[in-house]
Amino acid sequence: MAGLIWGIIVILFVLWLLGFALHFGGSIIHLLLVIALVMLVFNIITGRGARI
Repeated sequence: MAGLIWGIIVILFVLWLLGFALHFGGSIIHLLLVIALVMLVFNIITGRGARI
């Protein structure tokens, strides 16, 4: 499951970079970055190393 989340994070980040570099998508591009960051934080918190 963690591999799938990391794959989605990477895809969203690459799409954000492409949209930012090619100047298309408007605020949707920044929304992709926010979604990728939220997924990254969620994955870090709930990862295998989390012992709460």
